[in-house]
Amino acid sequence: MTPQELDARIVRYGDLVPCKTAFIDAHTPGSDQKENFTIIGGGVSESPDQHVHIKDTPGFNIGAAGQPPKCRNSLHSHRTAEVFFVLKGRWRFFWGRWGTAGEVVLEEGDIFNIPTGIFRGFENIGTDYGMIMAILGGDDAGGGVIWAPQVIEDARDHGLVLAETGRLYDTKKGEALPDGVSPMPLLTDEDLKAYPEPAAADVIPGFVARYWDLMALAAGEPARVIGPDAVLKDRPGFEVDFITRGSIPEDATTTDRHEVLMPVRGHWKLTVDGVATVLNPGDTCAVPPGSARALAPAMTGEASLYRIRNTDDPAGATKAG
Repeated sequence: MTPQELDARIVRYGDLVPCKTAFIDAHTPGSDQKENFTIIGGGVSESPDQHVHIKDTPGFNIGAAGQPPKCRNSLHSHRTAEVFFVLKGRWRFFWGRWGTAGEVVLEEGDIFNIPTGIFRGFENIGTDYGMIMAILGGDDAGGGVIWAPQVIEDARDHGLVLAETGRLYDTKKGEALPDGVSPMPLLTDEDLKAYPEPAAADVIPGFVARYWDLMALAAGEPARVIGPDAVLKDRPGFEVDFITRGSIPEDATTTDRHEVLMPVRGHWKLTVDGVATVLNPGDTCAVPPGSARALAPAMTGEASLYRIRNTDDPAGATKAG
């Protein structure tokens, strides 16, 4: 691998290209300041304006959401995994048909494997611009977002129409649905019965892992975060490990899996096939299968990162409780 080839597989935090019109609530007051980022794979963006940094997918997608304080993401659901870890700020996640079934507050480094099949939303409750990083199951990230009916209705009042094709049209820009294309139908009362309303006690113990607990667990080996034998037991088509200083040897190793490295704290020296670079918090690096890679903190102090690898499990649903 050449230095140029390695650079092409790294998306730097400072180079992330935001899209402010990625989803149907982009004009809705309270949600109109959020920024969406698609880092690896097309994600679930509904806008043709969305920039995709790395188009190839390893069986899952990587994205991010950036929001100023008091900005929220509207209630929606997914057909495959949606995992978030907090990179910057303090975030409240809430769920249920109206967002009132339960909630949890996450701090920097915490991770949440949100159960599929429930409506969920999130908001930045910190004092500064916040960023959460996302892992979405499947090459197609589950095929798109399923919105709570009130979100589509509110968006229509503010000039945005979602087509049945999943494409977003902005009537404020003079756009209209093409001939023969209908608006996305609203979920019916009968449809909504399939979306559970789990309480916090049903969700938090099995789907949330805290940063400082993972730091302790990863003192001598990688902490298994998501996987069949992990802290959060699941088979979403990928596995997540948490690595800190001393978790892994500094010698080069190889794997037949795609591997995505996402630093949380500190700076990490990465060497791939003899080519070295440094990864910083917020960077995302996709290491291809078969490459010899060595990883170690680049300086003293706190250092941590999440490592995601694809598995042979199909992308599918989890369940709360």
